Amino acid sequence: MFSFCTDPSTLETYQWFACYFTTGKHANFYWAFVTVLLLLAVTAPTSLAMGFGGASAARSRIAPVRWLGHGYISVVRGVPDIAFFLFFVIALDQGLEFLRHSALCPDWDQPIRQGNDFIVCDAAKLPLGNAPQWVHEVYGFALAVFTFAIVFGAFAANVLYGAMQAVPRAQLETAEAYGMTHRQTFWRILVPQMWVYALPGLSNLWMVLIKATPLLFLLGVEDIVYWARELGGTANPRFTDYPHGDWRMWYFLFLLVFYLAFTRVSEVVLERLMNRLTHGQATTGGEAQRKAA
Repeated sequence: MFSFCTDPSTLETYQWFACYFTTGKHANFYWAFVTVLLLLAVTAPTSLAMGFGGASAARSRIAPVRWLGHGYISVVRGVPDIAFFLFFVIALDQGLEFLRHSALCPDWDQPIRQGNDFIVCDAAKLPLGNAPQWVHEVYGFALAVFTFAIVFGAFAANVLYGAMQAVPRAQLETAEAYGMTHRQTFWRILVPQMWVYALPGLSNLWMVLIKATPLLFLLGVEDIVYWARELGGTANPRFTDYPHGDWRMWYFLFLLVFYLAFTRVSEVVLERLMNRLTHGQATTGGEAQRKAA
């Protein structure tokens, strides 16, 4: 904050805005953008890894593994995202605390569930009550990443499973005829070629993931939508010493521009990646490149 920000009532317009946009609460608003970008950077590869595992399980020759893969894809995709976020985070958090409670507090003689309350001993709480604030924030962020990864991993698994099925069967049979094992055929023939078929679906999934980041507030993370709503609202001494009218429209307009710009950059990057993957491939995109050349 600037030195002239001691008395907001004496400030001119540009000084007032300079002080207003440099308060500690606005610093949290700016940091929330980093949180969203970090969530995307961590969740995207994690979801892709879970999706690859689910798709591989769905193609397994072992029936229970195959059932597990198809069950994961079908069940998670069939549940609304909001309902899954609200249920899974609470269930996971309470499940972990219950396990810790059973191990650390065997002498506990009170019921864990008391009406609507879930009560465990202090040593079993996650995180601990006396833990620093950053531990609570990291724990909440980790829960958010894990929840997002499970949900979008199921969609990624469905996309990758379809891409694996799209690779011409003749190429797999040719590899097996040359003496390759099933594992070698999978990693050397199927996996390298499936990405060209999977990228359109994964591109759409990436866009959906970007648009789903405002759901972070359901997981207890103070994201950019939370701060835009609170800072843009009417005067609240808890959030600002600079009272103003209802500015939520301007804050949300800024978020609109941010998301549009971010999705546009994503489109350009994905389009270039698609052109690179389809080069020389026997696909519609590869044929279009050959004709253009």
